[in-house]
Amino acid sequence: MKHYLITDPMFYGTTSETIEASLDVVYSHALPDFALFRDKQTVHYRDLAKTFIAVSRSYRISRVLLHGDYLLAHELKADGVHLTSTQFDEITDAKALGLYVIISTHTYDEALKAQDLGVDAITYSPIYESPNKGKPKGLEDLKEIVAKIRVPIFALGGITTEEQIKAVEECGAYGFASIRYFI
Repeated sequence: MKHYLITDPMFYGTTSETIEASLDVVYSHALPDFALFRDKQTVHYRDLAKTFIAVSRSYRISRVLLHGDYLLAHELKADGVHLTSTQFDEITDAKALGLYVIISTHTYDEALKAQDLGVDAITYSPIYESPNKGKPKGLEDLKEIVAKIRVPIFALGGITTEEQIKAVEECGAYGFASIRYFI
């Protein structure tokens, strides 16, 4: 079961110093396989992403990703990009740059479209109750998607406990992604 950390400025701060300090704390007790720098509000994303990449590399995180901007991910030499569910048209361009591409999906049709466009993995959400993310899909829905889609699937949304991780693993998910589990 792969572990995928997603940052949020509420927990990691909004400066290079606070991001570095927060990551040092998180990585000292849990080393995820994948780590995503996500901050949808800052005007300093480039500088903060540089810090995130440097710290994550120092801890030897296998896949370091940036959110939404595949050109910046390529420029800063991140391993990949996590695209939003409105960025399907950018998958091919991101893949052409050699990036590992994950895209957010919320329906079977989106998951199938992502697979057909050649993504490396998807997140499927929300599985459990998660702040501001709508009605949870639940484990049965996750099982159905895993059975139908060949691309690796990260379960996302409200995963904060070992019991939940075990449950999504039993559904056949490739991994889980979370903000709150890692903090």
